Amino acid sequence: MTEEEFENWKSVDYRMREEGIDYCFEHYSRFEEIKDEEFHKLRLEFLSSMFKIREYVKNTIKSYEEEDTNML
Repeated sequence: MTEEEFENWKSVDYRMREEGIDYCFEHYSRFEEIKDEEFHKLRLEFLSSMFKIREYVKNTIKSYEEEDTNML
């Protein structure tokens, strides 16, 4: 690993801790300077899971609201 690669990894670690992992990967950067397939696979899986749980929560709330409306 080169010094530049090492610094890139340290930057990812710093951003995850300082910005929060969700903001880090969703808004801050795609970290294209990291040339590691497993990292990007996991990053994309994380983003996908985050989207899915947000949608699940939103849809669950919507279904409860619809139940309440139908009971009136």
